[in-house]
Amino acid sequence: MHKKRSTENQGPLIALVGCDGSGKSTLSFDLAEALNQGRPAKCCYLGQGSGNIGRKISQFRFGGKILGRIIDKKAGTARTKGKKIPGVLTALVIFFFSCVRFLNFIKMLKLRKQGVLIIADRYPQTDVVGFYDGPGLSAAHTQNRFIQFLVKTEYRLYDYMASIKPDLIIRLNIDVDTAYQRKQDHDYNLLKIKVEATQKLKFRGATIVDIDASLPYKEVYETAMRAIRKVEIAYSEGKIRN
Repeated sequence: MHKKRSTENQGPLIALVGCDGSGKSTLSFDLAEALNQGRPAKCCYLGQGSGNIGRKISQFRFGGKILGRIIDKKAGTARTKGKKIPGVLTALVIFFFSCVRFLNFIKMLKLRKQGVLIIADRYPQTDVVGFYDGPGLSAAHTQNRFIQFLVKTEYRLYDYMASIKPDLIIRLNIDVDTAYQRKQDHDYNLLKIKVEATQKLKFRGATIVDIDASLPYKEVYETAMRAIRKVEIAYSEGKIRN
């Protein structure tokens, strides 16, 4: 039986989601900075860091670039439905970064319990596995018992995170051409997949406000801020209790 989570004095939780290039990071920072003028507010990044796993590992001093390319290719295979997870090392790397995300999520919850309004840049989900902030090991398959253990453990972490629904999801919608124009170092086909997957993210019935991220930034910002202000009012009137 799950213990009832204490919600007394906790702050609102707002999450910004969308394909790469939709402006999540810039908007999250600007919103949190503005909101922090009137009350404690903080932008919390819930991704796995800038760039993909291969780019992270390529920063290693000795052999990083070669190892990064190998791991990135294998990680891509591990995150593809119908494929086989290519080995324990690949699974451990993906699992490690999921654990980092989980620790950042726990830190975010602690801030929220202190009454801080949270603007989350990305949010863990289980609607789409393999990418888009979903479980990295749940798309492919394996016969290795240790890897199977990692798959189940990682999914439990994501299931827990996804079970904590934000008070508001701001979904930034964008077309693939605009996304690629903004993120030309990204793979066009992967951006296309993310754009198509954006509407599949339901976040377990959380309230979602859709915003066209291709509109002028000022308009996107003002629309998002109005939605957040409504949540703040609902909190002050006691209408929201998670």
